[in-house]
Amino acid sequence: MNPTLSPTSLPAVSLPGPWNRVRTPFTPAACILALLVVVGLGLNLRDGHTPAIDLAVLEDLRSLPPALGWLLRGTYQLSGVHFTVVMVLAALSFLTLKRSWREVRVLAVATAGILLIVDRWLKPFFSRARPPASLLDVEGHSFPSGHAAGSVVFYFLMCSILSARYPRLTRPLYAGSVLWVGLVWLSSLYSRAHWFTDIVAGGCVGFLWLTLCLAWLHRRPAE
Repeated sequence: MNPTLSPTSLPAVSLPGPWNRVRTPFTPAACILALLVVVGLGLNLRDGHTPAIDLAVLEDLRSLPPALGWLLRGTYQLSGVHFTVVMVLAALSFLTLKRSWREVRVLAVATAGILLIVDRWLKPFFSRARPPASLLDVEGHSFPSGHAAGSVVFYFLMCSILSARYPRLTRPLYAGSVLWVGLVWLSSLYSRAHWFTDIVAGGCVGFLWLTLCLAWLHRRPAE
């Protein structure tokens, strides 16, 4: 018998309308807080304002040891578009071989959707310039961070999918994802590809989109 996703291990959250059968690990309060953070940071960036914390964080990162800096620059380059595309295609291929059609659909929509939300809608809307003196060749707008949002969506969605199939790997999967996503975020800052508030906003956007995708993934069929 093929293993299937079991939503019974997730705490129920009461949601309106057709989502009232959804089980998701995130509460509506957390989603509202994340949305408020994104809106608040966005409003604070109007008229080209740069928060003091953005300048302080980038300045502090200059003091990191050269060896760690080399690792972080490599991490940022490795976690770019080409690597992400390979990872997504590999995940989709794996799920296709397992005939996990719902997971295939959710993963495809999740990864394509976050790219559209961040790069096509939010970044052009805020039009924030990237930090000066970037250590790598980066283009486009800065706020919110696509690296931060995309890493949250892809890696933690795959954690949910894989841990449902392989429960014994749940802790290693989530621990590894937390470490890797944190390293990606730090590498974005060290490489001066993003401001600190870009990362925070990107993480919040990714969290919101991940929550919707998990709600879809774990939605119970209508009785």
